[in-house]
Amino acid sequence: MDEEFVPENDDVNTVLVQESSELLHILLRESPAVIAQLCHMMPGEVGQHNTNVPTPSSTLVDQDRIKAVLEYFSLASPAECCSFIQSVCLLCQNIPLHLETRLMSVAGSAHGVSENTCAFAVDQSSLSPQAELQLTKRRRIDHWGYYVAAAVCLLSRRWERISEHVVKKVQLEDVWVSQRTTNKSKERADQTPRAADRGSRTPESDVEYGSFESTMTLETFLQGLAGKVTILTGPAGSGKTLLMSRLGQQWANGLGPVAPSYLFVLLEFRQLNLLSSPVSLSDLLFQHYLRPEGGDSAQVAILDYLISNPEQSCWVLDGYDEFDEKLHCKAVRREPVLLHNRLPVADLISGLLHRRLLPGSTVLVTCRLQDVVDLDGVSDKVGQLLEWDRHEIKDYVETFFNARADSDLGTQALDLLFSNQHLLTLSSLPVLCNICCICLEQFLLGQKVAEEMRSQKEEQSLPRKTAFGEIEEEEEVSILVESRSSHLRQGNEERMMESPTPPTIAQVPTTLTQVYLTFLGSYLSRDQRKSYAQTKTITFPHSNVCTSAILSQYRFELHELSHLAWRGVEDNKILLMEEEIPKGVLEFSIRTGLLLQVELRDQEGNLVNAYCFIHRSVQEFLASLKNMISDDVSEAQLRKRFNLKSRWMTKSDQKTKFAGSLYLYMCGLASSQCTSALVQITWDLDVQGVEGWVQKRQAFILKLLRTFCQQNNLTGPKMLEICHCVQESQDKELATVFMNTRPTLEFRKIRILPKDIDALVFVVNSGGENGISLDFGACSMDLECLDVLSKCQYINHLSFHSRKYEDKFAEKLSSVLPAFRTLKKLEFRGTSLTAEGAASLASALQKCPLIREINLSDNNLGDEGVKHITTVFTKLQNLTSVKLGQNSTSFKAINNLIDNVSLCKNIQHVQADEMNEVTVTFLQVSASYEQPAPTISLLNQTWRKMEMVQLARSLVGCPALSTLNLSGATWNNDTLKTLVQFLPKFNITEKIVMNDSCLSVQHLVILTALLPGCSQVTELLVRSPAQVCIRFSGEMKIQKKKNSQVLCLSNCNLKPANLRSVWNSLGPSPALTVLDLSHNSLGNKGLKNVLDILPHLCIIQEINASNNEITMEGVVMLAGILCSNDTNLTQIYISGGGQDQVILKFGADKSHDKEDLKMFRINSSNLQPADVATVCRKLTPCHQSLALELSQCSLNHIAIEHLLKQLPKMTSLQRLDISRSINSTADALKLLNFFTKNPKVTSVELGSQIESIINFSKIKSEPLFFRMTHFILNGDNLAILLNILHEGPRLSALNLSSNQLGDEGVKTVVKSLPKLQISSYVDVGDNMLTQQGVMDVANTLCSCTGVSDVDVSLEEDGKCLIWFRPNPDFENTLSIRGSRLQLDHLLTLSRIVSDCPTLTRVVLINNSLQFEWIQDFVKLLNCSRRELCVSIEEGWIRAEKAAGLLCSCLVVNSSIQTIRIYQTTLHLTLKSPSAVIADRFTDSAQSLAIEKIGLVDCGVDVHQLASMKNIIQHCSSLTEFEFSDNGLCINGVETICSFLPFLPKLTTLSIASKEHAATVVDMLLQTLQTSPSVQCINLSGHEFNDPAAPSLTALLPRLQSLNLSRCTWSEAAVQQFIKALGQCVRLETLCMEFVHLNEESKVHLIQKLQNINSIRCLRLDGWRMADRGAEELITQLQRWRELRKIMLSENLISDQSGVQLLKALQSCVHLEELNLSRNQLGNGTAAQMAVVLPSVTHLSVLDMSENPIGDKGSVSLAKGIAKSKNLSKLYLTSVGTSELRAITASLARCPLIQELSLGWNSCGDEVALELSRVLPLCHRLTRIDLENNMVTVSGAEALLRALKCHPALQIIRLWKNEISKIDAQRLHLRDKRLNFSSI
Repeated sequence: MDEEFVPENDDVNTVLVQESSELLHILLRESPAVIAQLCHMMPGEVGQHNTNVPTPSSTLVDQDRIKAVLEYFSLASPAECCSFIQSVCLLCQNIPLHLETRLMSVAGSAHGVSENTCAFAVDQSSLSPQAELQLTKRRRIDHWGYYVAAAVCLLSRRWERISEHVVKKVQLEDVWVSQRTTNKSKERADQTPRAADRGSRTPESDVEYGSFESTMTLETFLQGLAGKVTILTGPAGSGKTLLMSRLGQQWANGLGPVAPSYLFVLLEFRQLNLLSSPVSLSDLLFQHYLRPEGGDSAQVAILDYLISNPEQSCWVLDGYDEFDEKLHCKAVRREPVLLHNRLPVADLISGLLHRRLLPGSTVLVTCRLQDVVDLDGVSDKVGQLLEWDRHEIKDYVETFFNARADSDLGTQALDLLFSNQHLLTLSSLPVLCNICCICLEQFLLGQKVAEEMRSQKEEQSLPRKTAFGEIEEEEEVSILVESRSSHLRQGNEERMMESPTPPTIAQVPTTLTQVYLTFLGSYLSRDQRKSYAQTKTITFPHSNVCTSAILSQYRFELHELSHLAWRGVEDNKILLMEEEIPKGVLEFSIRTGLLLQVELRDQEGNLVNAYCFIHRSVQEFLASLKNMISDDVSEAQLRKRFNLKSRWMTKSDQKTKFAGSLYLYMCGLASSQCTSALVQITWDLDVQGVEGWVQKRQAFILKLLRTFCQQNNLTGPKMLEICHCVQESQDKELATVFMNTRPTLEFRKIRILPKDIDALVFVVNSGGENGISLDFGACSMDLECLDVLSKCQYINHLSFHSRKYEDKFAEKLSSVLPAFRTLKKLEFRGTSLTAEGAASLASALQKCPLIREINLSDNNLGDEGVKHITTVFTKLQNLTSVKLGQNSTSFKAINNLIDNVSLCKNIQHVQADEMNEVTVTFLQVSASYEQPAPTISLLNQTWRKMEMVQLARSLVGCPALSTLNLSGATWNNDTLKTLVQFLPKFNITEKIVMNDSCLSVQHLVILTALLPGCSQVTELLVRSPAQVCIRFSGEMKIQKKKNSQVLCLSNCNLKPANLRSVWNSLGPSPALTVLDLSHNSLGNKGLKNVLDILPHLCIIQEINASNNEITMEGVVMLAGILCSNDTNLTQIYISGGGQDQVILKFGADKSHDKEDLKMFRINSSNLQPADVATVCRKLTPCHQSLALELSQCSLNHIAIEHLLKQLPKMTSLQRLDISRSINSTADALKLLNFFTKNPKVTSVELGSQIESIINFSKIKSEPLFFRMTHFILNGDNLAILLNILHEGPRLSALNLSSNQLGDEGVKTVVKSLPKLQISSYVDVGDNMLTQQGVMDVANTLCSCTGVSDVDVSLEEDGKCLIWFRPNPDFENTLSIRGSRLQLDHLLTLSRIVSDCPTLTRVVLINNSLQFEWIQDFVKLLNCSRRELCVSIEEGWIRAEKAAGLLCSCLVVNSSIQTIRIYQTTLHLTLKSPSAVIADRFTDSAQSLAIEKIGLVDCGVDVHQLASMKNIIQHCSSLTEFEFSDNGLCINGVETICSFLPFLPKLTTLSIASKEHAATVVDMLLQTLQTSPSVQCINLSGHEFNDPAAPSLTALLPRLQSLNLSRCTWSEAAVQQFIKALGQCVRLETLCMEFVHLNEESKVHLIQKLQNINSIRCLRLDGWRMADRGAEELITQLQRWRELRKIMLSENLISDQSGVQLLKALQSCVHLEELNLSRNQLGNGTAAQMAVVLPSVTHLSVLDMSENPIGDKGSVSLAKGIAKSKNLSKLYLTSVGTSELRAITASLARCPLIQELSLGWNSCGDEVALELSRVLPLCHRLTRIDLENNMVTVSGAEALLRALKCHPALQIIRLWKNEISKIDAQRLHLRDKRLNFSSI
């Protein structure tokens, strides 16, 4: 205690001496006048000397003077000393109360000495005001003392009243508190990662925000609270109010941490809620706490004393969580608050907390934990009441039952309590412990009575009363329970019977809700006014618990009480005024003890009657009961009230006085175990429908809970709340939903209680069969939590990380770790674990056989702790990784891990990054595959020689290592030499990595010696000091023959002088194959040094000397060495004039007979004319074939002249590449003139800023391929060009595209074509042509006899090709696309067509032609002496216009032989006219010569067909009529049938349909009976019912072609058709694709074909006939010698059947088309195809797509394709192999190939490169499909280059390949034929 009591017999002088030190500090703060007045009390000269007032700077002098005064009066007489002390107390304003009280007490007692005896007494007149002041101060002290004494009485009485109901004695030293680390002005936020943050590392400090770490007793915690603001927190029911009353009682007894001299003010916030008007502190103190005696004068005196001595008051503010307002929401007043100022009570409390009111006073506030956030910034110390541990719970339970005089019952209660984890966790709070005791008492009494009744029943078998007068056994039990309970409460010592066997845990209520229901029944049983005859029994399922079922008896009172509770919860009210409670409910509640009376004072200070529930949790439970049993609460209201709350409130949250457990109790009441109780309580509902209504409400609550369970973005606290809810509901299905939603539960920086773990265990055990991961980060957790957690059955991953987890925690964890049978991963990182804890964990881990991962990093294990952990390596067979980094270890620990590599065979990798990250990775040993060699990584180490020796010795003893990583190390020469010395003894199979090791040149020389010194070293790769790697051959023994080796010393700052050291280290005959010296400073001198050593590098393949400051002098030197015969140098690559890339490549041995092409490449260099000449002269002596590249060198005209002078001398030159080096047209013409006169030139390709390549041959070669593009060819330049070409050799192709020729230039070129000798084509595309230019190009068909085809387009591609064919028998074609032709152009075109006798086909596509223009064009067409096909495609040719255009064409041109409109395209075939063309159709008797008419999918309907009837009827020569895929109904069929009699020569009728209509077919077939000429019918897509079948079968004998694809059949119709099919002996074509027949019908149909030997085309796609049908078909194939086409896709044909099928087809020598796609054909079928294809020489179409032919099959198929000379279309989409290079190469022997599909095969660049090689040989190829493969930019660019010589190719599809969007756009811009889209 702070107060010291002075004995009454203390001498005044002695007291002054004792207090002199404190008085000195007090007087130094007083004014100079006070000091002077005190000094004046000293006598004579001494006093006069000391009365001189010093200056303010003379503080030291003041101190001396005051010391002198104090020393004087300490030795003076008692009277003088007494007078001095009284003067000090009167004059000093800052003297503390305790000091003033002691001084005045001793001065008063010693003042009995007469004033006359004081020789130095002060004059009476001068002391009169002082005496008056002393009297006033004395009176103030007396009133204060009286008031303090009254407070003592008040608090004593308060404790006497409260303690009557206390079970256990309350002692502050027995209550435990956890003190929080203070974080002011910071809002608490849960830090559990949400869904978006999963996988990222959660920031974590060693101490969580507001963490409660320091544990102490409450008495210790409150020590030193004087003058501070202290916060004491605890959950509802933890006893805060009781403890505050006990604290006040201790103060009243002169004990405890509050000094007895203080005023102890205990205020409750629930009392303050009643103060609605502003009040002053005096009102608060005197009206609402304690009214003093003595009236207003006493109040004034007390207030004056309080103002002068605020530190003498202690304010205890209890229950802030019950306050209506939030204190932080009030603006903090800056000015001091006066005691008489009237303010709102919240402002008054805020002023007290913020020290604006009574600064220095002691303030103690109690609240719940979540309310601490409102008080942040004002508290000096915060503590939290800890939950009771097992010892405290046991003590309370024993006390509870001992008070009821039944210790045996207490023993049974303890046994039940400690065997039920749920009840045990509930009992951690005092209030819940009391409730549990009441429930256990009720339960155990029921058990005893039930046992007694069973015993009595066994002793006497007396008949029981019936329902008309009987007492049921359970009712009797209930009665006895009540009487026994009452009997025990009265303390009766008689025992009714011996205690029965204690009940089991399954018999106790298992949830908090059930406990509260039992508690409620127990309290209701106190009411003895109701008879027991009406009592029923409630029994919880799975138990024998029989509580008195008074719930149904009191359901009206419960409804009223629950309504009252809910109204309080809804209004956030705990206190209920008497007038707010119905009288009957009030009497009942007081009688049962559910409501307690509370003393309160109103605004005027008068006592009022108020009541509250015995605890807030009871009020919340009753409120939740209201929601479950009242039909006036809708589901919408329930949904609104069912909200999860976090454990912490933020400053923005609404303040609530309740714990927010409403939803928890609702979940508990939704449990099926509570259904019977709710049914009995439910009020005013239909009796028969009550149970259904209750169950529906329960189901709705569970549905709401399921919604929360399915959310995956909940914080840790909310996840725990859901676990509690699921546990209350006892619903295992909800637990499963919760677990399936989140496989990992993460909790960050929260306090976790045993009850939380218990709820978590229930959820995991109920729904976590798939395993769960638990991650606890910096969570405060008692050791008892681990005991609870050990019951969790399905933990896969367990993680703890925080410094608060120490060895004690680890030891406890070790004791429960073996209980986790499914544990696969344990993390205990970032803790305070030492070697002692590691030993415990290591011992426990050995009992976890499934453990796979262990993470103990960031601890304090030390070397010894690591050694403990390594003992588990050999004992855990499933281990995959162990992390041990940041554990204060030395190199000894690392060496220990390396030694374990040889002991533990499944260690795969040991990694130590300095000492921060240490990881050991394991590999599961398996007999099915060979285990790879382990690796060791020792990163960022600072090596000393001794440590290196130890490491080397350990490595020598290790088994074979694949990799040793020593990156980031610090080396010196001795350490590195030690490594090199031991390295030959290491057993390393792959490499040593030494990246980022800061190696010097001297270090590199040391490492270079490894190449000749260690035969297993194959590569030394140093690509800067940051990238160092030593590679090994992997051989176990030293071999006599040296392996080839690679030396890379790139970016090592090597100078020419350093090379000598490198050569010396390599020895006289280095076995180098690759030498990389790039990115150094060698220069020309260093290059010469390298070239000088070339003769010693016998097997060298490549030398890289790039970026070595080499100049043109070095380039010339390299050109000279290329021509030398002393080396096998074959290729030199130079860029940037030698400053950038310099690479030398070597060929095979010089003695090899084969001659290699030598290449000298210079690109991206600024070559001067003299440089060009010098390089060429150096290359002239080369006798081997030579390729010279001078690309991107910007050659001017002088350089070109020098080049042309040297070229004739370079007789071995085979290829000259000057791409992107020719800038002007004049230079290009100069080169062209030179090359056309050189007979050895085979091709010339010149382009401005594109590829320019000239190829030579050793012998004269013709014809010449010539390309000149992307120049500007004006009149003069064009004339020069044409003159050169006229005088030049014969050309194979001429490409003048993209030269801005325009119409005139193109016209000039086409006029000169007859003079040019061109064998293939001329390309003048992309030359800004107009429609007139198109006409000029088209006219070449007439003007130039060699022209065969013209293909022109004015679309974006600007295509313009003129083809030449030497054979005049070929068909000639004119194709014009997208050219927006006008009428005059069409007229010109018609003349060209008429004047060209060889033109056989005209194609006009999307040329914006109008109806009348087409009519005039067709009218003018003249096709004398040959057949002409015309195709016109326009988007408007559909429906009515399509029908009109067809009729119009027939009218205006009688030469039309066939006319067909397919979709939007008009197809015409004209022959020489047989009669004069009439202007219009006038004579109805006149007949048209048309033979074929077709309207297919062009939108023509019935009405438009009817309009054509008159024309069609006059087509008496018509042999074919097709009206398919248009709108056809019964009227349309009638129209067709109406004109069929007028077509006597009609042989083919095609009426395909997309819609099924049986009546259409029936009518049509009946009409065909009268048309005997019809032999070919297409009725695909129709429906055949029973009536239509006879008509069809009647036609079959005369049919040659029948198409019934996609038709639907009735069962009877199909049987009739199959039966009659055998009569169709003339049938040549049968199409029945995708007809759904049963298996038997399919087989029978094929069997019926055996009588038909004339089959030429068979289409059975989509039959899914499988092997049975295929086998039947195979037997028929040998009869069909004339078979041309067979389609069998989607038929489930196996590989074996495929082989037999192909063998049968071998006899079909006329086969042209074979489709076997989408079957199950494999390697066997492909192999057989290699045999069959050479026999079917006419095959033009082959489709094997979507068959798994595999790699071998592709090779076999390639052999067959190579012999298919007539193949035009090949489809191999998705054939189960990417090895299609052989097939691609075989296309070189297929000159007629037009379409190729290789998509969806994962083909790589090798296929694309092979395609680019065969494209020049496949002149007719128009389409290639390579979609969804693995082609990269390299392959696409190869195809792009090949396209330049293949103008006929229209598209290459490259969608979904390994090409980025940017590259795809770039390539597509270069050539639009490269298509990267999906369409």
